[in-house]
Amino acid sequence: MPGHEDEFPADVLVFIGQSTNGGGKFAVRPAENRRNRWFWREPTTPLRSPTWAKTLKALPSEGFYTLPETLEFEGGGRWVKNAIVELGYNEKGQGIVFVGEWREEGSENALYFSQRGMLISDDLLARLVWAPILPVKNEASGGTGAAR
Repeated sequence: MPGHEDEFPADVLVFIGQSTNGGGKFAVRPAENRRNRWFWREPTTPLRSPTWAKTLKALPSEGFYTLPETLEFEGGGRWVKNAIVELGYNEKGQGIVFVGEWREEGSENALYFSQRGMLISDDLLARLVWAPILPVKNEASGGTGAAR
């Protein structure tokens, strides 16, 4: 970003947002990563260079997707087509997928996603299929809000 080369060097992950107080668009670098997702916070930098903004590459949102094809790994192993994966990014904005795993041991009926994922190509990133797994707030009652 012109005038902010130290904060925004080439090939880094940034978020472009819109100020809620009418201050216009802004850019910000990720602050921390928790559970394979980036979180953003102050300080933000006003986006005053539309030319710079046009050089950025839009990325799919972090979240849950399915694989469009089976991925075979060197040394054995594979993730099968339609496997549920969580999409995240490294600090360079490269896509990383984390495969969903169901643990046979234990009593929880939940998918788990490792803290270690696999870098994927931009081609595969563009072909991931969104999986509509919706977030649910942890209610004090312990229920899911479902009724019959």
